[in-house]
Amino acid sequence: MRTFFKLVLLLILVAALYAIWTIWLPVKPSEPKYVLLRPGWTTRHIARELQANGIIRSDKAFLAMHVLRGERTLKAGEYKFDTAANALTVRDRLTRGDVYVREVTIPEGYNIFDISQAVEQAGLATSADFLNAARTDLFLVKEIDPQATSLEGYLFPDTYAFNRTMSSHDMAAAMVHRFRTEAKAINLTTDMHRVVTMASIVEKETAVPAERPEVASVYFNRLAKNMTLAADPTVIYAALLNNRYRGTIYQSDLQFDSPYNTYKYAGLPPGPIANPGRAALEAALRPAQTQFLYFVADAQGHHRFASTLEEHNRNVAAYRQAIAAR
Repeated sequence: MRTFFKLVLLLILVAALYAIWTIWLPVKPSEPKYVLLRPGWTTRHIARELQANGIIRSDKAFLAMHVLRGERTLKAGEYKFDTAANALTVRDRLTRGDVYVREVTIPEGYNIFDISQAVEQAGLATSADFLNAARTDLFLVKEIDPQATSLEGYLFPDTYAFNRTMSSHDMAAAMVHRFRTEAKAINLTTDMHRVVTMASIVEKETAVPAERPEVASVYFNRLAKNMTLAADPTVIYAALLNNRYRGTIYQSDLQFDSPYNTYKYAGLPPGPIANPGRAALEAALRPAQTQFLYFVADAQGHHRFASTLEEHNRNVAAYRQAIAAR
């Protein structure tokens, strides 16, 4: 009988030591580990994934502990493990949904090609997958812009915190939602397609917020006189859409037959050429009241505006002299 009790005590001791080793003793990864737990995975699948990545010592012990503590839902998502933690702490993190988020910054003036690259570089989706969403998920903007042929113009520039369980659609939808919030804040409720298209050109033409209402006035004045906009950014966008942009504008680009080529065709291009920020949207919505028809850089990061071609030519000459003097 004594032998039996000794054996039982030994088994209890072994079980206790095993529980301490598998459940209570912390595990410290040799390097930061990023573990993606996908939606729909069972607790057993999650436990195996954690063990395979060296986050816990035993999937079976983890499952037993999880059942004994009351089977709360383990939340899907990407988790970062870079400090020592035992299985209890790991389980608590998963039940809280303490997921790792990846920040992706979309500067003002980024187009859908730039954004897709930023999303890929953040490790959130492939560039091709995000581009596909930007080109096909038109229902996200159909209500506010029935003319939209892509989400270009409506992916609002900001810094976003996304996680890897989000699809390209989810991320694009978040950006469009941010646009809607900003549009409402500045009372942009009508003529959406025209205003956003103009704002995208203004955004690409100047980085100086104070100049944007004047830049917008130039283009609206040219539209009123049925003049071509002759906006370089639209030529670049035409080249991008046709996989022919070479880092600078060539004469062949100025002659390229595209509705986005505002040197060749009068009026606004078919749609936005980038994603404008709030200042550019406000400038296009409420442009300055001027007689300006031209503007050119002044070699100091600003622009000189002119109402006549003669005045504009003098500004161009001054710009060239300033560049030559450097």
